[in-house]
Order: sequence, then C-alpha cells, then structure tokens
Amino acid sequence: MPEGHQHRRDRLHESRLPEVDVEEPQTGRSGPHDLSPRSRGDKVLELALLSLAAFVAGGLNAVAGGGTLITFPALIAAGYAPKIANVTNTVAIWPGTVGGSLAYRTEILERRHRAISLLPASVLGAAAGAALLLLTPPGQFAKVVPWLIYFACVLLAFQGRLGRIAASRGMHASADEAVPPVLHISIFFVAVYGGYFGAGIGILMLAFLGIVAPDTLHHSNALKGLLALVINLVALLAFAVFSTVAWGPALVMAVASTAGGYVGVRVARRINPTLLRVLIVGYGLTVATVLLVRS
Repeated sequence: MPEGHQHRRDRLHESRLPEVDVEEPQTGRSGPHDLSPRSRGDKVLELALLSLAAFVAGGLNAVAGGGTLITFPALIAAGYAPKIANVTNTVAIWPGTVGGSLAYRTEILERRHRAISLLPASVLGAAAGAALLLLTPPGQFAKVVPWLIYFACVLLAFQGRLGRIAASRGMHASADEAVPPVLHISIFFVAVYGGYFGAGIGILMLAFLGIVAPDTLHHSNALKGLLALVINLVALLAFAVFSTVAWGPALVMAVASTAGGYVGVRVARRINPTLLRVLIVGYGLTVATVLLVRS
C-alpha cells in the first residue's frame, strides 16, 4: 500500500477512536466484540424483560396511560442513556397505541367529529415537544413530571365535580357539540409534554377530556388513545430522523406493546367505570411517588 494512503488510513482510524469512548458510557452496551455465550444469554433475557415491560405498558396505555413509566425505567435498567432510552421508548410504545385504537374503533367512529377537530392541536404540540427534547437536556423537564402526574390524578379524582363546575360556566361539551377552544389549548400543551417525555400523558389527557368535554369513560379512553397515537407518531418521525434510536429493542418492544394494547382494551371493557377510574388514580399516584423519590 502506498505510504500516503497508509498515512491517511491511520489518521482516519485515530479520528474514530474518541467516538467509541464517548458512545459506550452513553448506552452502557458491551459492544460487538462481546460474543460469549453468557453475553448472548444476557441479551436474550434483557429482550424478554423489555418485551414484558412493553406488553404491560401497552395495556396500561390503552386503559389509563402511563405505560412509559414502566418501559422507560426498563430501558434505563438495561443500560441505555436517558435520552436514547426516551427516544427508543417512543418508538417502542407507538404500535401499542395502534392496537388500542383498533379495539376502540367503534367508540372512535362515534366521536369522529371531536377526534378530527383535535388533531391539529395534537400534531403541532407534539412537534413542538419533540423539538424541545432534541434541543434541551431531558433531565430538566423530568424533574417536574411527578408533580404533573399528581396534578392529573387530582383532576381525574374530582372529574365529576369539576365537570359540573365547567358546565355551569359554559365550558361543557356534550358528545354532539363543537369542541370548546379551551380543549384545543389543553390538548396542545398535553401534546407538547407528550412529544417531550410522555410519561402520564394518558392520565393528563383523560383528566382534561373529562372536565372540559365530559363523556363516558370508554369514549374518553378511545379519544385519548387516538390522540396519543398521533402525538407519538409525530415524535417518532422526528426522533427517527434527527436522533439515535436503539432499533433492536425498539422493534421487539413494539410487537409486545401492540399485543398489550389490544388486550388492555378488552380487559377494560369488563371493568366497572368507577373501579377503572379508581385504579387509574391509584396507579398514577404510585408512579408519581416513585418518580419523586428517585429524583
């Protein structure tokens, strides 16, 4: 090989070395050189646990929301850096919202006017949230996540009373009325949060829908699932183009979350609405407390 070519090749090799040193601490992965039987077994176990977390999360997202609070910590525990885990989680959870929406297709068609009218706010908010994540460290916003979920749980717990107050002030929207402007604004900010981090987005959305546009819990769940699908799709596309995704775990978890979303809706249909609301609030309070303690 000519000396000039060898020199350029050595320089190229040296310029790539720092990338290895930076990337491994971020992801916590062992690297392609570790091919021992034990490492392969650990990888299979890791994917199995991530799949289980995604299945449960898909069911929770279809019923109450908050599945991110299971899959995101699972990815962190698997050794992925927070930002990569957040982006990968968005990709992994999205198919689960598809499964939930398919199971709720009857309720969605019955509220199609409301769903269509809220799509622009969902798309714009999700795009803004995804851009915010790409431009700022996620840890800054993650500190307020527990308090947002606490707030959402309070709203959901007092949904009936607050809905009556909203109705007396002209904010009420029945199933066949136009969507009030305050709901567009609320969904926009929920979508910003969903595009940025997304933990508890379903709880927040259910709370706002119940207060501003009271409906049956199953119809609200259906609308929440459809809007979450759109919000996560916008964020997914942004992350796939402009960020780093751990595609292997993401695809495996995507299959599991899809199955979980479909099963979750079918289980929800057999639960009393009051009991379902109590379970949602209890779950939200639990995950908020866990996040607050860990922060």
